[in-house]
Amino acid sequence: MTSWSFLTNHARVLLRIARDPGTRPRDIAASVDSTERSAHGIVTDLTAAGYVIKQKNSRRNRYQIQAPSRCPNPPPRNPPSAKSSPSSRAPARGSS
Repeated sequence: MTSWSFLTNHARVLLRIARDPGTRPRDIAASVDSTERSAHGIVTDLTAAGYVIKQKNSRRNRYQIQAPSRCPNPPPRNPPSAKSSPSSRAPARGSS
């Protein structure tokens, strides 16, 4: 039987890096059950998106989680007022 998760591989890699910033791509791949090449691609995606900063530390990389500087805000919600009725709204175009 195949296991499943609510988290994407990108989220799982981000969690792995948060737990161990000095982790190797091989270890990342093993923890998310994917290939080393796929793990490297995900780390590259996260770096390009600004979620991870990659720093070279001699022969190994060290990662740092970086929250985006600006997160988009959801659009404001304007639910219809309970007091408004169809007759209180503006008249439709073309009506007098």
